[in-house]
Amino acid sequence: MPLSEHEQRLLEQIERALVDDDPKFASSVRTGDRRQKARRRLQIGALLVIVGLAGLVGGAVAQSVPIGAVGSLVMFAGAALAVLHYKAATGVVEAGSAPAGDRGPAGAARAGRGSRPGRQPLKSRLEERFRRRYDQ
Repeated sequence: MPLSEHEQRLLEQIERALVDDDPKFASSVRTGDRRQKARRRLQIGALLVIVGLAGLVGGAVAQSVPIGAVGSLVMFAGAALAVLHYKAATGVVEAGSAPAGDRGPAGAARAGRGSRPGRQPLKSRLEERFRRRYDQ
């Protein structure tokens, strides 16, 4: 749904006020989609994993421990970079930021203890089983 002219003018005024107040923040926000930067970092991470794996294998073939160690460190750094930016790159919504009504069945199960009617928490069920076993 497009914005009305009044809303567009208000938005432009807010943007101008933001640029006047904090130009550095305004330029960082205006630079584009955060997912694009995260995707780039995810791709770099995957590339580093491949390069690190090649270094690891090259170090094993050349029987050189330092080359293998550097390869494994590069591979670890690439995997860490990819894992850290995966959620932002794919646009996955975090569990805490989703509204209560938008949770699926898995989110509802994790929402809180005993969220399903008539279902006890795991700890209570295990304690009950333990008591029944020793009462018999």
